[in-house]
Amino acid sequence: MSKDSITRRAFLITTASGCGAVALSALWRGAPAAAMSFGSSDGPETVTIIDFSPQGKRIGKITVPRVVKTDAEWKVQLSPISYEVTRRSGTERPYTGSTWDLHDHGIFRCICCDIAIFSSETKFDSGTGWPSFWQPIARENVAEHTDDSLGMRRTEVRCRLCDGHLGHVFDDGPRPTGMRYCMNSAAMHFVKNT
Repeated sequence: MSKDSITRRAFLITTASGCGAVALSALWRGAPAAAMSFGSSDGPETVTIIDFSPQGKRIGKITVPRVVKTDAEWKVQLSPISYEVTRRSGTERPYTGSTWDLHDHGIFRCICCDIAIFSSETKFDSGTGWPSFWQPIARENVAEHTDDSLGMRRTEVRCRLCDGHLGHVFDDGPRPTGMRYCMNSAAMHFVKNT
């Protein structure tokens, strides 16, 4: 065996090992929701949320069982894009969702479990192509988690009841909160006030 073939072999083994380590690291940091504890049987069996009427009136705190379903059950219930966004932490393309430019008055509810998550009263045009809000309808109805995927640190927003991925929150929004909850239309359905 020549010195050149040993050098090439060592180079290939080292390169393959390095690529594998990078891939595992990226997978761990940006693992899809199905691989994380979100939406699994881990965690509390019940959650306390704020209930709202179909007209958007605050009813009050309720404690209910967490919504936990198998991947197969979510795939039957959700459209392919809603499944990809909510259960796999995907993002719809900007300006493609059904509610990014919606100006009607009403409530945005989680597409997976139907709890109220945002009101049209806090929606604003962020110029991003995604529906944006300066606050959730009730802090108790959403959960925020650190998201280190894509080589940056962001704050992910999830539904408190079913752990469905909704989008991310940024600190470049309008008054009075200065926050921009940048959500996916595919993670919500809109109920117009009657």
